[in-house]
Amino acid sequence: MTSLLNLDRFISKHVTRRGESLLKADIVANHQRLTANIEGKSALVIGGAGTIGSNFIKELLYFKPAKVVVVDINENGLTELVRDCRSSSVFTMPNVFITYPVNMGDPIFNRIVEREGPFDIVANFAAHKHVRSEKDVLSIQAMIENNVFRAVSLLDLLAKQQPSHFFCVSTDKAANPVNIMGASKKLMEDVILAYSEKMKITTARFANVAFSNGSLLAGFIERIMKRQPLSTPSDVKRFFVSPEESGQICLLACILGQSGDILFPRLHPETDLVNFADIATDFISYLGMEPAICHTENEARKMADALTSESLTYPLYLSPSSTSGEKLYEEFYTDDEELDWDSFKMLGVIKNAKRRSLTELSDVISAIKAFFEKDVEKKEVVALLSEILPSFHHIEKEKNLDQHM
Repeated sequence: MTSLLNLDRFISKHVTRRGESLLKADIVANHQRLTANIEGKSALVIGGAGTIGSNFIKELLYFKPAKVVVVDINENGLTELVRDCRSSSVFTMPNVFITYPVNMGDPIFNRIVEREGPFDIVANFAAHKHVRSEKDVLSIQAMIENNVFRAVSLLDLLAKQQPSHFFCVSTDKAANPVNIMGASKKLMEDVILAYSEKMKITTARFANVAFSNGSLLAGFIERIMKRQPLSTPSDVKRFFVSPEESGQICLLACILGQSGDILFPRLHPETDLVNFADIATDFISYLGMEPAICHTENEARKMADALTSESLTYPLYLSPSSTSGEKLYEEFYTDDEELDWDSFKMLGVIKNAKRRSLTELSDVISAIKAFFEKDVEKKEVVALLSEILPSFHHIEKEKNLDQHM
């Protein structure tokens, strides 16, 4: 088999289909401004052990901050982050680089901010990001707690000692959302916009990050290592960015965006949408085998059980999308949003998005919290979010992603 370690090459050839970073020109053009706002400064990165958060930190390190504090519930991920950064020859490590394995919803988090702050830069990547998290009411409540309520609590905490730059990551699924995860992120954007007059806040809507932690593509590696079949929808297309590009998008948005801006990569439906099935097929070929298309999960499992070190084919189960909350393709902006195409070469900016007042937002948050104090069903949550977010039109198929391989 071809080495699984050379993922950058596979990503550039078969996923993003770009030979260099989409954001290279913007990084070069804004190098002086980035340096002026980062060099010698202090930064707090929440959710920094994940794929996007860790790549944001790496991009940050190129510009020599004096202090970086990283918070994440993934203790193992933080350990690898430190090893990765300190083992690399390309980063200048700051004098202070501290990691805390802490949930930002815990009381100890407030003490960390008070003790280690104030911070010039704060970036929040702690979020529920999977559509599969809407499978039941308790999972939905946890997702809204994390993506919305804790964003409010964080902003209230930071208001005491305001950073020069605050960033909170969003998703392309927030544009005309069809799943509860996307709706929760749209609500998070409403939080950002409501607070943007009090402090400088920006966000970014994301494409899929190739081989990010927990993603379908990262699952391909796990399946291969365990000699299990690959499985993917046959009809779903997505925009993709590389892990490096994900960090660069967030850095540019965080440091150079204006308060209330929502940034997104300039990718085009005609040329940049990629079918998951094509990536799976290319991945198997990359490993020196041919895909054997299976029509049922059972057929795929049986074929995988029969694999040997001499096998020249590998089972791939393809099926049409059949789960709740999944579009066949995503989008970055809606028809009624004002767009700025001039500030960056490869980033678009949503300007002056419709916003709620802090009073209205507080009433919405209170209503959602009160709603979850009683026993409710998923359809009632969907109805409430549809009332709060007119652009939310849930796709319900009575099946969730946990019911697939």
